[in-house]
Amino acid sequence: MTRFRYYVAASTDGYIADEHNRIDWLMEYDGFDGQAESYSSFLVDIGAIAMGADTYAWMQAELGTEWPYPGIPVWVFAHRELAAFPGADVSFVRGELTEWSDDIARSANGKDVWVVGGGSLAGQFADAGLLDELLLFTMPVILGGGRPLFAMRGQSKLHPTLSLEHPGGIRETRYDLVRQHRR
Repeated sequence: MTRFRYYVAASTDGYIADEHNRIDWLMEYDGFDGQAESYSSFLVDIGAIAMGADTYAWMQAELGTEWPYPGIPVWVFAHRELAAFPGADVSFVRGELTEWSDDIARSANGKDVWVVGGGSLAGQFADAGLLDELLLFTMPVILGGGRPLFAMRGQSKLHPTLSLEHPGGIRETRYDLVRQHRR
């Protein structure tokens, strides 16, 4: 069964970007021991991606022409016009994510869906009872403000499934979300 998984890094105080929407603070931790292995083992199970518009726009601005997810269908939730990334399999959608979740899951062809970037989008998935797993890398930094890990209306209970300590104080924690709604 296809699962919706939020793989993300955040500051110790729960922000995924600083108050200027920058992730420079995160780049200093890029390439820590265990990161490549964790990411590779995660990505092999991913068949589709659900992404927020701000994350997609950031990727266009920061990555130039090198699309990092070739061959993986990407569904971008946007309320504004965005240009297509050259060579990417991108569908721009509007409306409630519950209208699109079945299509997104089908496009994963039996694999999982990565909810990429955007505490707001991840929060919507959690609020709708559609988010199955949180894979969180907590970085040893306090930002004091910015974009939250989750922007939700409700609350979700978490069941821890894994906790690893990486060099430099980086903690990898995995949680299953306890369902409060059904698909």
